[in-house]
Amino acid sequence: MTSPAHGYAAQSGDTPLAPFSFERRDPQPNDVAIAIRYCGVCHSDLHTARGEWAGTLYPCVPGHEIVGTVTAVGADVTRFQVGDTVGVGCMVDSCGECPSCREGEEQYCETTGFVGTYNGPEPVMGGHTFGGYSDHIVVDQDFVLRIGHAESDLAAVAPLLCAGITTYSPLKHWKVGPGQKVGIVGLGGLGHMGVKIAAAMGAEVHVFSTSPNKRDDAKRLGATDLIVSKDADAMATHANSFDFILNTVAAAHDLDQFLRLLKRDGTMTLVGVPETPHPSPSVGDLVFKRRAIAGSLIGGIAETQEMLDFCLEHGLTADVEMIDMADINTAYDRMVKSDVKYRFVIDMATLPPAA
Repeated sequence: MTSPAHGYAAQSGDTPLAPFSFERRDPQPNDVAIAIRYCGVCHSDLHTARGEWAGTLYPCVPGHEIVGTVTAVGADVTRFQVGDTVGVGCMVDSCGECPSCREGEEQYCETTGFVGTYNGPEPVMGGHTFGGYSDHIVVDQDFVLRIGHAESDLAAVAPLLCAGITTYSPLKHWKVGPGQKVGIVGLGGLGHMGVKIAAAMGAEVHVFSTSPNKRDDAKRLGATDLIVSKDADAMATHANSFDFILNTVAAAHDLDQFLRLLKRDGTMTLVGVPETPHPSPSVGDLVFKRRAIAGSLIGGIAETQEMLDFCLEHGLTADVEMIDMADINTAYDRMVKSDVKYRFVIDMATLPPAA
């Protein structure tokens, strides 16, 4: 009924991640067993492992940007076979019956909420789910993604399973495309994918950052320019000119400075979740131009597959720095300092064997 697994876990919010052995369920009829090759490191992993968000279940094995190889399939699996290269993102289950699930928007499951790849309820064994900082994982085929990128790109594909879909989904939903002027606030793990995807969709992309030294990188990634958000004059020259702004910053900040840049009927969509609320925006900046502030959460499974196929078609992957599993705590410390361009990815071949 179970198989031994090995990975890295946090035992509490104030202890470093360390080797951890546990059990995975054997594949059920609709399950796919996956040997994990690469796992991206998301800021959500850090928040959860360090107990910065309420509700962390310990021991916590983070990781929801997973690329691996199918090693076994259940009797009812029709979409995958042994040897396939596949991905697993932020979700591994949902109710499947509510309106959101039926419409392919499982991330908005209205009955139980989606089951997270880690820190969610384990539907077969009980307890809670363990994520991708581990040697293998077993996932219902309905939550497994097909990956078509070349072997040499697989590590850089892993962050697409979170950073890629988190930015693709709102850009697609708000119909970003040619002839539009689009802003991306923040140039980190999410923001750099937002630039690449919006540019591939045909938009004119501008990056907003407090760091003028990121200008060359912004242009390399596909932006027309970088606007220093602390420069009031530079911001003023773009007033009332943006069709859409994707705000990826996960720290509380002044939203009004960006709202004023939107055209009439423009929207700013937030995908970063700050630890404390943003200062309340000026209602006037909304009312007098019929502007909107919106939010977006990852994407459904069908849309995630669509995103992966879009990225394959346009030659898009994340900019990554590969690390060994043993370096995960150092990587977390560097993430806090924004010292990564732009996503850490763990080479799971470096996972030490179980003691």
